Amino acid sequence: MSGSPQKPHGNPFHEGPYRTGDAGSDAGLRRCERPGCAAEGLHRAPRSRDDLTSYYWFCLEHVREYNLAWDYFKDLDEDDIERIRRGDAVWQRPTWPLNGGLGGRKTGPHSRPLHDGFGFFTEEAADQEQHKGRFPPASRQAKALRTLELAPNATLAEVKARYKSLVKELHPDITGGDGLSEERLKIINLAYSDLKAAFD
Repeated sequence: MSGSPQKPHGNPFHEGPYRTGDAGSDAGLRRCERPGCAAEGLHRAPRSRDDLTSYYWFCLEHVREYNLAWDYFKDLDEDDIERIRRGDAVWQRPTWPLNGGLGGRKTGPHSRPLHDGFGFFTEEAADQEQHKGRFPPASRQAKALRTLELAPNATLAEVKARYKSLVKELHPDITGGDGLSEERLKIINLAYSDLKAAFD
């Protein structure tokens, strides 16, 4: 038998030194490293949390016993455990924000912001701005903009231009005194009044 390895982190299964995979009496036969076991060691188990590529070799019975007793997080506090979990989520690789940094500080691998060659993020920002209303969605002004069929962030110039267009379209001389058109024109006049007052 060779020297005894150290006890694995957090493993109460360890009651004494394990053997270190001696060949035994049969050439090429690896014995179970559990003291007192003469079975063949076909199943590996990590020696410690800090060295997961170095193994003990056990028979099936003793590798099961070892695995049941294994506690990877033994002796670690909550902060250490959370750090390991976060690292495992990205395969322990370094990561950076997509914009190259936070608060203007660039921290990416090449210290430069992401280049948006196809304009995906620009289009998204423009779309969000388009749907971002000048007035609260349930307000009279927001409803007035919808009445005039304008975007939520329309300007006063756009409101005036749309109003003039609708008045021409719904004027009694054009519609021949149609009752529905007159009612719609009244609603548009009220909407325009609300918006003009809001912009002023």
